[in-house]
Amino acid sequence: MAKFTTWDGLELNYRVWEGEGVPVVLQHGIVADTNANWMSMGVVAALEKAGHHVISLDARGHGRSDKPHDPARYSWQAMADDMRALFDHLGLDQVALVGYSMGGIISLLVAGADARVRRLVIGGIGAGVVDCGGIDWRVIQAQDIVTAMSDAADVPELARMFRILADALGADREAIAAVGTALNEAPIESLTGVTVPTLVLAGDADPLAAEPERLAAALPNAECVVVKGDHLAAVADPVFAAALVDFLR
Repeated sequence: MAKFTTWDGLELNYRVWEGEGVPVVLQHGIVADTNANWMSMGVVAALEKAGHHVISLDARGHGRSDKPHDPARYSWQAMADDMRALFDHLGLDQVALVGYSMGGIISLLVAGADARVRRLVIGGIGAGVVDCGGIDWRVIQAQDIVTAMSDAADVPELARMFRILADALGADREAIAAVGTALNEAPIESLTGVTVPTLVLAGDADPLAAEPERLAAALPNAECVVVKGDHLAAVADPVFAAALVDFLR
């Protein structure tokens, strides 16, 4: 594990597994971190077995990175800029970028703006990107996530899942609430600029990744693989890691 100072002074944690070829850079979903999203689910192990050089970033507010409680320190663009700052810090001239859920939206923003991204894998998101410009707020509202990070009893079931995950990981609930407050926007205006080969991965029971085929169809150069599982379990399906490795081969 290592840390670097990003563009606005926050210290962000990242981890590197040495390997060959184009680095595979991972960005997790909201509440999660490198361990929860990628290591414990077997994704890092599958990439290592295939010989890849792997790098994973803990987003601001998550994992071992700094966790300010001010919503002004968070935005989709801020987190996309963090990823590009990591590329700069490590001197990367080309990457394969992999993002899940929140990380999928961040990765789309980075891929559309940074020529260093040569291949893209996005999971845990679907037609909400096309219809809503980001997270499918028809399924879950940003305020639901904020409320879930309090001790309120009246929390929608899907948002309650994020509270349970936060407590299981020992996450900073106040920081996650700040993230949720700031991400109440639609950052994706167009997908036409994301021209790199792209894989869309989604769980068949994931309401936040409904109709992933529509997302793949809206991208200029994308394919779609559907695996078993809901929003949290899809990454654990061995088919998820196998499809990722196969796409990056």
